[in-house]
Amino acid sequence: MKAIIISGMPAVGKTSVSHQVAESLGTQMVGGGDVLKEMAVEEGYTPGGEDWWDKGDGMKFLQERKRSPNFDKEVDARLLKKAKKGDVVITSYPVPWLTKDGIKVWLSGSVESRASRMSKRDGIAVSECEEILSVRDLENYRLYKKIYGIEFGKDLKPFDLVVETDSIDETRVAEIVLHYVKSRSD
Repeated sequence: MKAIIISGMPAVGKTSVSHQVAESLGTQMVGGGDVLKEMAVEEGYTPGGEDWWDKGDGMKFLQERKRSPNFDKEVDARLLKKAKKGDVVITSYPVPWLTKDGIKVWLSGSVESRASRMSKRDGIAVSECEEILSVRDLENYRLYKKIYGIEFGKDLKPFDLVVETDSIDETRVAEIVLHYVKSRSD
């Protein structure tokens, strides 16, 4: 099976959809965070739990990452190898622009719907989530423009499928992705 690479703006539902798609296909799901944790282990850290990034060692590791674009390039290189092998669902911001391998899916969603999703997930006010997402959207755009020349969130040419998520839940989005993937493998 070709790799399925799912991208989109922060809090659009990439991880939830990817888990459902991977589970339905009986394959592994991997994201940039998983690869960063692999790298942290290689550097002597012991990452654990989803909130590891928000605590002492996790925050220290992320600060090291911010000092060097090589961290991001290494994460992407490892994800690209997994994409080439196939039989995996990958969540990544830049990988769809960096490879010809796999089926590439962009999940689209307004700031309002993403903020609502983030608010429910993280227990933060929607207005605060909108502010956080505005900053993250701009930071991601600038980062991937600087590192790779990518028009992140603006250039959707690399994508085989674009799914608008504002009016449907993650389960329906996963169904749409699975239907598309199955139609491509027939």
